[in-house]
Amino acid sequence: MKQDRRHFLKTAALTATGLCLPTMVRGEQRPNVLFIAVDDLRPQLGCYGHKQMISPNIDHLASEGIRFDMAFCQVPVCGASRASLLTGVRPTPTRFLHFDTWADKDLPGALSLPRHFRENGYYTLSNGKVYHHREDDLRAWSEAPWRPKGSWKGRGYLVPENLARLEEHETGLGPAWEKADVDDSDYADGMIADKGIADLNRLQEMERPFFLALGFHKPHLPFNAPKKYWDLYEPGDIRLANNPFQPQDAPDIAMHPWIELRKYMDMPRNGPMPDELAQQLVHGYYACVSYIDAQIGRVLKALEALGMKENTIVVLWGDHGWQLGEHGLWCKHCNFQTSLRAPLIIMTPGKGKGLKTSRLTEFVDIYPTLCDLANLDLPHSLEGTSLLPLMRDPNRPWKKAIFSRWQTGDSVRTERYLYTEWKTSTGNLYSRMLYDHLKDPEENVNIAEKRKNQGLVKELSDLLQQGWYPHQQQV
Repeated sequence: MKQDRRHFLKTAALTATGLCLPTMVRGEQRPNVLFIAVDDLRPQLGCYGHKQMISPNIDHLASEGIRFDMAFCQVPVCGASRASLLTGVRPTPTRFLHFDTWADKDLPGALSLPRHFRENGYYTLSNGKVYHHREDDLRAWSEAPWRPKGSWKGRGYLVPENLARLEEHETGLGPAWEKADVDDSDYADGMIADKGIADLNRLQEMERPFFLALGFHKPHLPFNAPKKYWDLYEPGDIRLANNPFQPQDAPDIAMHPWIELRKYMDMPRNGPMPDELAQQLVHGYYACVSYIDAQIGRVLKALEALGMKENTIVVLWGDHGWQLGEHGLWCKHCNFQTSLRAPLIIMTPGKGKGLKTSRLTEFVDIYPTLCDLANLDLPHSLEGTSLLPLMRDPNRPWKKAIFSRWQTGDSVRTERYLYTEWKTSTGNLYSRMLYDHLKDPEENVNIAEKRKNQGLVKELSDLLQQGWYPHQQQV
């Protein structure tokens, strides 16, 4: 049988580095997959060096697998990011654009990650927010996707006063945070953990592997979490962003008015965020991260107690980053690294523990990686690169560049630089920005227009214009 170019390159790369395909599969037995998505999760976790954060369960997961320190989403908004990741296909100017994206509508007929696993004998389940829309890609799941009632579109308040105010508010969105003194499972994400644990108990009885997807809502707005998680953090210890200003020489197109947050009750309708409110929001974000960490811990403990840990791949990812006041911005919806970068952790039985890599990775890489780990064929539509060689050798040479986009802004990230350019519908360049992460890791000074950098700008622009595909090959 004639090999195609993709298969040849993959085989050659593995052979050249002395690697082979996964050996965990014996006969018909395949590893299970526990696929954990967390909405709006920044890499602001203990295992990523943020010691103020209380995230012991995610930190422990990282200690048992590999942490990807430079993982980037393709689109910094939930619907489009998830559609791209789950289909393994990149966004374009006409595909995967908005929070309201449907994979079925933007890429009809795509063989998605869960559907590929289902067609290879896996029992596939979706609990919580996996796709943005529960009804998207229904052929992927062995059962109808499940979500707890009252957990979507800003609802899910438990305090009577907040419920009453919610009914009066013109946008249908209540306060931006809540800290009810309730049990974990009184909020939606505790219910999702409960459902995941119940599913693990019944999946244990099946004579087939499973692909169990759990999509946790928090720390997405509103920042609603049980009071005990708020109490983990002293208000006086909450630090605000030290760069709450538009970067020097950054174009206005790079900014946005964070409408998503302004729709919530008691948020300013225009202008900057007052420090007192900013501190409450950051506190709420921290509380929600710790709340979700506890739910993930419950699920992982159940997996181990049921004796399934040794044959289950666990992958945890945040769908994109989130601005906590950096550059005066909140939410996502921009081409700054704070919105593009997100956590990615993979734990694979029998593989290395406590590993980390600073090599460039992106979310379209997750689909081919799980295929390789489960010994499934790679669909020809995939545009990412399996991370298996990097998981074997975290310091090996890897991608020269990775790519993200938001609306009309296309970004390319190299090991040192993040470059973005905006073009009109006819292809005319009208704005650009460049940040040197060696000298300016917080992206406070746009150096794209400095005369001495024009050669570098040309090089990065060419790298961007050459397309999404050539740079997926390892270097």
